[in-house]
Amino acid sequence: MKKNGFLSRCLILILLMVMLSSCYRPQTIPAEATGDDKPADTPNATMTAIFAIVESLTAQPTNTTVPPTETPLPATLTPAVTPSNTAVPTVTVTSTPQFTLTSTKVPTVVVSPIPSRGVVFSAPYLATAPTLDGVWDEWTSKQYPMGALIYGSSNWTGEADLEGSFRVGWNNQYLFLAVKVKDDVYVQNASGADLYKGDMVEMLFDANLQGDFYTRNLSPDDYQLGLSPGNPDTNGTKEAYLYYPSSLAGKKDSVIIAAVSQDGLYRMEAAIPWSLLNITPAAGGKFGFALRASDNDNPSKNEQQSMVSVIPGNVLADPTTWAELWLK
Repeated sequence: MKKNGFLSRCLILILLMVMLSSCYRPQTIPAEATGDDKPADTPNATMTAIFAIVESLTAQPTNTTVPPTETPLPATLTPAVTPSNTAVPTVTVTSTPQFTLTSTKVPTVVVSPIPSRGVVFSAPYLATAPTLDGVWDEWTSKQYPMGALIYGSSNWTGEADLEGSFRVGWNNQYLFLAVKVKDDVYVQNASGADLYKGDMVEMLFDANLQGDFYTRNLSPDDYQLGLSPGNPDTNGTKEAYLYYPSSLAGKKDSVIIAAVSQDGLYRMEAAIPWSLLNITPAAGGKFGFALRASDNDNPSKNEQQSMVSVIPGNVLADPTTWAELWLK
């Protein structure tokens, strides 16, 4: 656009110069004219005008840039908006998504108590009840030891002083016990609630093992039953005394006891009615259980000098320290 305009002006300039050369005639001054008579140079108005035109045509504009023409946007269009910040935002996960199960049904798992107490005794069913005479000749079931010292270590002088073993069986009416106790001096002059202050055997029984397997205190279904082989010796009066539950405490004549003795030991058999323990027995029954033997070697004083149990760490007031008895 700029180049074509320049060429046009050049062509006009050349045309004007040609016209100028044809029109210009120099003025002749007469030879005789001198001094003040000499005519003054008069500018040629035509030439002045022509030069003015040429100058205006050849003059360069101060700004040769042609401003662009702004075309207005159509009324129906909306100008695009360019965001000031085109950076892609960073998304940060601040927590792990939680998944919720749509089903709330939880499978039921029934688990029998595991004998975590470590000691389990099996009681076979006795189709023929043993003869209760203190003699073990008809017993064929397994013999279990009862020699864990749990009280009176300063008074205990060894196995000959106090140590025992037992057998157990059952039928629909009774729980049967056969006990042998090594005891170098037999002393039993107490009775009733003081029975433990002489030579005697004590049974602990939890009638609801599964219901309170982890309960660390006595409950109404826990029993503490003392069995005396005889007062003042095994030929004397036999006695059973229930210490706990305290609401049922007292002598229990329904318990059958027989005992014999020889140098350094005594044997005892007992039949304990299931009704006393509020139990209807059945094969597979599981109960908390412990047997303990108390010793007194002082004939002049009723006192408990030592005690052994079928399970170490056995504590009367904590049934979780008892063993277990399973009916076979």
